[in-house]
Amino acid sequence: MRRSQRNTLTQANHIALPDYDEVCLVLQGGGALGSYQAGVFEGLGEVGVEPTWTSGISIGALNTAIIAGNAPENRVAALRGFWNTICQPADLIGHVGAFLPAAFGFANLGRKFSSMWAAARALTEGQKGFFSPRVQVPGLVPNTKSKRPSEVSYYDTSALRSTLLQFADFDRINDGAMRVSVGAVNVRTGNLVYFDNTKTRLRPEHFMASGALPPGFPAVEIDGEFYWDGGLVSNTPLTEIIRESQHRDTLVFQVDLWSARGTLPGDFLDVSERTKDIQYSSRTRAITDFVSHNQKHARLIKELLEHVPEKVRRSHPLLREAQKVADGGAVNVVHLIYKNKFFEGHYKDYEFSNDTMDEHWASGLEDIRRSFGHPEWFEIPSHDLGFVTHDVHRYEPAPKPTAEMPKAASKKLDDVDVAEGV
Repeated sequence: MRRSQRNTLTQANHIALPDYDEVCLVLQGGGALGSYQAGVFEGLGEVGVEPTWTSGISIGALNTAIIAGNAPENRVAALRGFWNTICQPADLIGHVGAFLPAAFGFANLGRKFSSMWAAARALTEGQKGFFSPRVQVPGLVPNTKSKRPSEVSYYDTSALRSTLLQFADFDRINDGAMRVSVGAVNVRTGNLVYFDNTKTRLRPEHFMASGALPPGFPAVEIDGEFYWDGGLVSNTPLTEIIRESQHRDTLVFQVDLWSARGTLPGDFLDVSERTKDIQYSSRTRAITDFVSHNQKHARLIKELLEHVPEKVRRSHPLLREAQKVADGGAVNVVHLIYKNKFFEGHYKDYEFSNDTMDEHWASGLEDIRRSFGHPEWFEIPSHDLGFVTHDVHRYEPAPKPTAEMPKAASKKLDDVDVAEGV
């Protein structure tokens, strides 16, 4: 059954999408920023959009497991349970550090301190249900080189397996209607591979491997091979979606956690943050550029074939192959891109406080709601055009500064990410 047939108007706020062959949710890696993706998914559920295919890298893979591993009506609650488990409330120092500056009129300074303190706690204490520091630090103790790859890391992630089993039904992941793909890097070969529930039976280890970012997290063993975080090669699985949907009309909700555009760094900590933004967002820009060029070439081939007699097109094997390229499907990418908060720094991907998690979640929900305010974006593109992208930050003006978003930290959204990924 195709997507539009399943999307019935059972509630007043539901929408009926056009008759796409695939509706894909693509979730980028980004650690603690991943609750933004959960907010986006909540917004999809509000209007009755259910992806037919979800693909993720790193934290995006963990969110994928929770989404695919639950019945549609339980997915948002399961995501909330997962994020409430791996995040932590502020301790006494965090509370005092936020309260005292605010009491003297420096609320922004207090928010920055509480965020930095939460990140420092993650480094020293780990995160409940996710990772914990190893007693012995690899490289500083004898015989480290004799250890297995799954033991060489600063943190132990064994708790994550239990958390995934708590919030995701892996029988549903493997037997359900939703296609699932998660990317990881084979440590031995250096190749990016995708574990897909249409080709193999997925276990918690496949999702953990996708998020095993070294040297913090250990490689994960699967069938005798060891795997690291897929973001080492490509932080977005959009390529996999496009490659397998060449002759299908495809709607993609691409949820990125790193913004390619940003401000010039003023110190070494800013340099560290800006480096991460560029490193982990650049693949999205390269991929969308590549797809756009391919669509232009397909249009050119189609126009050339119109000058070849139909009998010749059908009889010549090379022309038949060219016809397949020219008859590719249309791809519509609705791009959701997380925008940095004023209080965040280079540590934003490992700042797992409950307060920040809630803010990320709210940002994702707001962005997807604003996107659905443009119903024309969701029409199937003309096959002559072939590939289009939409980004709410590209078209809408920035909201007015509020107490939570000071004027100095706000910026005109029209001036940023004018072609973020295109």
